[in-house]
Amino acid sequence: MKKYKINPKNPDMKIINEAIEVLANGGIVLYPTDTVYGLGANIFNKEAVRKIYKIKNRSYDKPLSILVQDISTINLLAEIDEKTKEHISNYLPGPFTLILKKKSTIPNYITSHKDNVGLRIPDNNIARSLAQIFPITTTSANLSDDETLTNPNDILKQLNCDIDLVLDVGILDSKTPSKIIDLTSSKPKLLKRD
Repeated sequence: MKKYKINPKNPDMKIINEAIEVLANGGIVLYPTDTVYGLGANIFNKEAVRKIYKIKNRSYDKPLSILVQDISTINLLAEIDEKTKEHISNYLPGPFTLILKKKSTIPNYITSHKDNVGLRIPDNNIARSLAQIFPITTTSANLSDDETLTNPNDILKQLNCDIDLVLDVGILDSKTPSKIIDLTSSKPKLLKRD
């Protein structure tokens, strides 16, 4: 495991590029978002995504959300009309996961064979930079149904596994994962986490 202290305001692009290479090669990266630390894998690498499920001890029935760099990337992954596009630009970038109708470009193993997908654009340069070449998973870096921690060292102890690369910006202020908003019906609807 490699661990880098990284400046959240001015991240070293050499470190970011190394993290992208790790993701491209099927590795797992622990990274900060605008809410909590997340676990990232290349969404197009089935084995890497399976590692995320295994690390979190998460049921394969529970879909994973996807992090993208910008709103234009959402068009490639989800069905969106003008009204939905307006909602997206109101919420993102920010501490929200938006539920949208997925396109066939998204592998079924990410969404547990469901028709919808959760998409995020965090208000965090490091997280968005990691998704500049391909979308990555974004799921809180904790064991399923366990406490969400804010310190990378505590997270690594809780997960008790080998993460390939850790991007450490120190202790985060938030312990609360992103809010989930369903945009698949006529009005946005705030969902509770299960």
